[in-house]
Amino acid sequence: MISSEIPSDNLPETKSVSIVVPVFNEQDNIPHFYETVRDVMAELRDRYTWELIFVDDGSSDDSRAMLQALEERDPHVQPVFLARNYGHQIALTCGLDRAYGDAVITMDGDMQHPPAMIPELLTKFEEGFDVVQTIRMTTQGVSWLKRKSSAFYYKGLNAISDVPVRPGGSDFRLLSRPAADALRRFREQDRFIRGMVSLLGFRQTTVSFIAPARFAGVSKFSPKKMLRLALAGVFSTSTIPLRIGLYLGCISAMLSLLGCAYVLYVKYIDLDAVPGWATDVSLTLFFGGLQLIVLGFIGEYIARIYQEVKRRPLYLVQRDMPRFRSDGGRSSRPERRLYGEEEPEEGSSR
Repeated sequence: MISSEIPSDNLPETKSVSIVVPVFNEQDNIPHFYETVRDVMAELRDRYTWELIFVDDGSSDDSRAMLQALEERDPHVQPVFLARNYGHQIALTCGLDRAYGDAVITMDGDMQHPPAMIPELLTKFEEGFDVVQTIRMTTQGVSWLKRKSSAFYYKGLNAISDVPVRPGGSDFRLLSRPAADALRRFREQDRFIRGMVSLLGFRQTTVSFIAPARFAGVSKFSPKKMLRLALAGVFSTSTIPLRIGLYLGCISAMLSLLGCAYVLYVKYIDLDAVPGWATDVSLTLFFGGLQLIVLGFIGEYIARIYQEVKRRPLYLVQRDMPRFRSDGGRSSRPERRLYGEEEPEEGSSR
């Protein structure tokens, strides 16, 4: 009888992939998203082992119960439950901290980041790219105002930013192991991961796509959260707002010299010095508003300094992923082996 086993020396080398997905009240999307990712990765099983790290960001619906059920059914699923709602960027950070694949893919679980694109990202990874950034050409179902405001924001951000941030960029990307390890070293509290990835360097490329509408539900990214992320993008990548105060101060000083010259002319040459209460009031309001704007810029930076010097943890975990709980919680160091990889022999180095 001929053995059907293939000698281990002839087996193709498999790599591991960690897929990080932050979720917040996504009970209507989780089952469909999981099934789609499972089917996509099944086509790649000869080349990749994989894990699906769901980071629940304090959901109040049945998302956690669904994730626990998936965890019991499929050991690929590795859910993490944060102690409260920290926001999308912190949830992504938590997942990145726990992802030990050779490639790490971050994406949203509402199907606007199509899982069908995962093989394309991995193809770019196999070509030697460390960062594969997806670029949204457009999003189905998004209003004209939101598209234009987003384009205007990125144009303004790149005009003042110290690092370029690609317009249309999202948090759907692939990072190689070295790039993911480098990103994990960025520990600031006020996080704008798109800007951090631009700072990484490494070998980067882009993949364009048209984002479909959400599979179910409505976006949890409220205008308040979008404004907060937009401000984080400005103040975490640029110091230009601080310099605006200097520039405006120089301009106002020059204008004040011209104003003084005009006052002297009217008083001593024209001899027609009429009390200009309207001018006084308008100038006072103008420069008073200018000063408050500059103080607001300074306050934003001081607030961020205050948050950093407290050195609080970025997040607290209520229930960690199974791979972290493999020793009953006795060790704080994660198990690096992914589901599907062989257990190392006793005494061998990992």
